[in-house]
Amino acid sequence: MVLLLRLLWLLFLVAAAVAEAEGRNVSYDGRALIIDGERKLLFSGSIHYPRSTPDMWPSLITKGKQGGLDVIETYVFWNIHEPQPGQYDFTGRKDLVKFIKEIQSQGLYACLRIGPFIESEWNYGGLPFWLHDVPGIVFRSNNEPFKYYMQNFTTKIVNMMKAEGLYASQGGPIILSQIENEYQNVERAFGRKGTSYVLWAAKMAVGLDTGVPWVMCKQDDAPDPIINTCNGMRCGDTFVGPNSPNKPAMWTENWTSFYEVFGNDTRLRSAEDIAFHTALFIARKNGTFVNYYMYHGGTNFGRTTSSFVKTSYYDEAPLDEYGLIRQPKWGHLKDLHAAVKLCSETLLEGTQVNISFSSPLQEGYVFRRDSGECAAFLVNNDGRKNVAVQFYNASFQLPPKSISILPDCRTVAFNTAKVNSPFNTRTRKPVTKFESWEEFNEVIPGFEDTKERSQTLLEHTNTTKDQSDYLWYTTSFESDDTLDAESVLVVNSLGHSLHAFVNGKYLGYVHGTHENTTCTLKKSFYLEDGANNISILSVMVGLPDSGAHLERRVSGVNQVEIQESHRIIKLTKSNSWGYQVGLLGEELQIYDEQGYSQISQWSNFNSTPQPLTWYKTEFDAPYGSDPLALNLGSMRKGEVWVNGESIGRYWISFHTKSGYPSQTWYNVPRSFLKPRGNLLVLFEEESGNPLDITLDDVSVPNDHGSNDLNLSWLKRSATD
Repeated sequence: MVLLLRLLWLLFLVAAAVAEAEGRNVSYDGRALIIDGERKLLFSGSIHYPRSTPDMWPSLITKGKQGGLDVIETYVFWNIHEPQPGQYDFTGRKDLVKFIKEIQSQGLYACLRIGPFIESEWNYGGLPFWLHDVPGIVFRSNNEPFKYYMQNFTTKIVNMMKAEGLYASQGGPIILSQIENEYQNVERAFGRKGTSYVLWAAKMAVGLDTGVPWVMCKQDDAPDPIINTCNGMRCGDTFVGPNSPNKPAMWTENWTSFYEVFGNDTRLRSAEDIAFHTALFIARKNGTFVNYYMYHGGTNFGRTTSSFVKTSYYDEAPLDEYGLIRQPKWGHLKDLHAAVKLCSETLLEGTQVNISFSSPLQEGYVFRRDSGECAAFLVNNDGRKNVAVQFYNASFQLPPKSISILPDCRTVAFNTAKVNSPFNTRTRKPVTKFESWEEFNEVIPGFEDTKERSQTLLEHTNTTKDQSDYLWYTTSFESDDTLDAESVLVVNSLGHSLHAFVNGKYLGYVHGTHENTTCTLKKSFYLEDGANNISILSVMVGLPDSGAHLERRVSGVNQVEIQESHRIIKLTKSNSWGYQVGLLGEELQIYDEQGYSQISQWSNFNSTPQPLTWYKTEFDAPYGSDPLALNLGSMRKGEVWVNGESIGRYWISFHTKSGYPSQTWYNVPRSFLKPRGNLLVLFEEESGNPLDITLDDVSVPNDHGSNDLNLSWLKRSATD
């Protein structure tokens, strides 16, 4: 008997494999996506492969599946895959194929948002900076150079997916693709070339013959057969709907929180609010696809963030930066998904009837099938008080700003305002303290030390080509006895921050903000007889990620002058300027084992921290499997590496309006570590003290999910 059962199971697996290999038919109608002839109501979650590590992917996807997701969504990040024209990288965190195959192995669908412009608070919106130097290029317009490279990369990704059999039409998990991203936000800036670009992008994408539908988010004029979709927090209120009765209502970005920038306080979105607007979209807009952006935000490693964006990304998502379950958000949405799935067939196949109550603040949406099944959504838009409504000869109490879901039109399975999942609290415990540090002071170049020269101030990013955050501007001039004893150096920058030195002495530092990137430094100093050297370090904190004409954006120092009591010496055009791209420590790559040995000037840490200093130490990996984070509360601004891997920019000194650092703990994936002798290197721009840095263990209680939806509602009275 056992042998027979095993044989039957083997035959089942073989049949399933054959069916999968033959592929699925994915289409849509005015109600939903249709997979193999069956309409689907799908919940999706955004998990971006380069914002986590390959060893985290299985757990993240598993927790998404346990939370009731059907689909995992990701952007494709052009600039990390094609850092130079025709040179591709799909290794490590960039292994898109491996990520999609992990989704497939767990039995979930995938949504591939190729873009390839993605925004996503990602450096340059995902565009590789080398595009900037293509002659005659205009980004995201009916511009032949841009279309050429965009089509090349899009085709590259599609062909990769096809080669691995990853589209649903081939038996793979990808059921949706996206071309462009929120283009309607900038379309008017390009006039007719914007409209024609949309048509071209749609035709190009469809012509790649993936066998699955394409979408354009926030693009009301998405041409057939592209599906227009909604992004935002309240698509049940704001979405104008599909632009054709033959397209389903889809929500590609249901924001579970807000991206955060250095200097701004954290803004939260509650589990109740997410659940309310998700249920409202399903009931009011007949929505049948909802993607949570983000379901796991992760970490912006290295220099991947856009302007001023924090290293931690959407930490308040259902899965936090470290991949730990954040309650009650994860559990409350899981319960919502379960309740909706109880009546999904009725929602997809039934006829909708809207019902009215005595107050316009209450709404009712009823779905009925010919066979008699019934489901209802009872909505209370009043955010201040409970309301009792009469429905089907019964009374139902609706809490403020809530929706009750009745899968049988009689009993409440779920209410968006009633949270059953307990709150959990993330704890951090120091497990390693670094007591022995060495330091190396970055070399301050003078005018004579630089090789690149110009009679004008060069634009920052066009000079660095985004190979570094840092660009040195240097000049030299002769003083004479007509100058006052004390002078004022005035430096204006279009962003993002700068440090100034005169004759090798540090004058000061200034920075802009996310809202206003420009900044001006004014510092007094004393001139020396003869030659005086001015060295200005211009610093970027990511490139912009949105808006029209990114190729025209400028940054860096644009005005330098010395103010005297009786005159102003303008150095902007009167002097020759020398330039150095990046830091010496970057050039030597002293943040990895091979590079740091090239510096013979490492010395024991000086108890008085100095600006522009490199620090290094070694440590052993802590025991255990919990996530780890560096507590950098004693530092100020810079970047940090572990075994040569950048874990991102830190900026402790940029306090929020509440008086706290925007981010203190920085994720250190365990996959970056060796058992012994790990190298930790920091570049500190200001004057942070490394002696108080700790490596902390991060944990939350019960990181294994919540209880399943309580189905005892089936036995309760409709008046409960």
